[in-house]
Amino acid sequence: MHAMVKADLSELEANPKPLDHLAETGPRDAPALVLKDRTLSHGELSERVGLLAGWLAKRLETGARVASWAAKGELTCLLPLAAARAGMVHVPINPLVKRAQVSHILADSEASLLIATASRLNSLEDGDIPSGCAAIDELKCLVEAERLDVSLPASTRNPEELAAILYTSGSTGKPKGVMLSHANLWLGAVSVAHYLDLAADDVTLAVLPLSFDYGQNQLLSTWYAGGSAVPLDYLFPRDVARACAKRGVTTLAAVPPLWVQLTEVEWPEEAVTSLRRVTNSGGALTVELISDLRSILPETRIFPMYGLTEAFRSTFLDPELVTEHPTSMGTAIPFAEILIVDDGGEICAPGVEGELVHCGPLVAQGYWNDPARTAERFRPAPAASRYGGMAVWSGDRVMRDKDGLLYFVGRRDAMIKSSGNRISPQEIESAALATGLVAEAVALGVADERLGQAIHLVVRGDSLAGADALKKELARELPNFMQPQVIHWREDMPLNPNGKIDRTALAQEIAA
Repeated sequence: MHAMVKADLSELEANPKPLDHLAETGPRDAPALVLKDRTLSHGELSERVGLLAGWLAKRLETGARVASWAAKGELTCLLPLAAARAGMVHVPINPLVKRAQVSHILADSEASLLIATASRLNSLEDGDIPSGCAAIDELKCLVEAERLDVSLPASTRNPEELAAILYTSGSTGKPKGVMLSHANLWLGAVSVAHYLDLAADDVTLAVLPLSFDYGQNQLLSTWYAGGSAVPLDYLFPRDVARACAKRGVTTLAAVPPLWVQLTEVEWPEEAVTSLRRVTNSGGALTVELISDLRSILPETRIFPMYGLTEAFRSTFLDPELVTEHPTSMGTAIPFAEILIVDDGGEICAPGVEGELVHCGPLVAQGYWNDPARTAERFRPAPAASRYGGMAVWSGDRVMRDKDGLLYFVGRRDAMIKSSGNRISPQEIESAALATGLVAEAVALGVADERLGQAIHLVVRGDSLAGADALKKELARELPNFMQPQVIHWREDMPLNPNGKIDRTALAQEIAA
């Protein structure tokens, strides 16, 4: 194994590059993107990004939002860099979400173009695509780009320009768009490549959705290091283990529910010996799960991590400390300053619980077209910050021990964390109420060994008349990862002293 040559991190932090330069960092003849039918070298990656950027520049104005809604493939892998090179803003949409969420994202982002698979375009109804937004099949897009044959060279964009809007569930129901600059994404790639020790001979299996910052970084950090990425949309967990063996995969990122599934399948010897590192985010690894991973992958380094879309990634735990401190979040990643503060904004002493505040150049630019929610989460950094400026106040309760290691205590908001997804209870509740089959609805996250949290939906209504119909309507309107595991029908809801539904009482009752 050849570790990446480390550059001066302070110099890199001071001089971030435009995001599309990631297409220029690897050895030109070395593999960069391993597709089902062919492999693109780093040189070909640069050429294809240039062609796609040239096509976009002929169609749209600088600053336009370009949305993508498709499975992993050449288009979805190239578009983050191509849109950045053309001076546009990429809006990746999770391929699992359905028409209602897509319609909201297109309208909210004021997208000028939607590139999607034909089947997904056909699933949309009249009015789902807002006026002023064109739609095109992803295959036609690539054909048109080749026919036009206009290529843009590496850009000279200001790294502070907006490069992407990533939509994440919000506590108020509708997904909110996190604005990320070229510098945010570039420095995120540099940071991860450095602390994972990625190198030009690394092969990353990209199984996570590219609409997530964690998923997108699978590509970006690998390309920064000059390695190759293998995008995979898998049907069964065994497909992941087999792909690791077939492709000689060295790096695999996943979320806890997938890791649970992967510990239950047979791993080919070739996969075990090739894997240098595995990473986890989107929920904590349990002591038992770490033990299971150790038994399957005894020589593989395990990197537990913590992050939030508003600041990309915050902490990682050194693999050398995983056995002794399996429940720790670790310490700050490069380019991140992590402070634990009390309600008065003062730094907490070791052993004292406080709010995690993320400062530094990885902090996003706020929420798209939403100054109110931006002001709630993005606030001036605590006085003790060496960076100052705006910080992300996470709402997560964390404690730092005497050795500087961080430990997660709890979440302040009501977001449900299931299968690595942050899910808004209100979005599920709104979908249930919109059916007209129930009068009240409360969505709750209940601890679950495989999912992290399972979604339970408590509704007031007539179960005899509406049970089957409600399940069908929710299946039509919400993606699979938002579907309730259990629906509880009640004749009345418990109320708190203020006359509101007592969510705490319901949660306690269901968990009992």
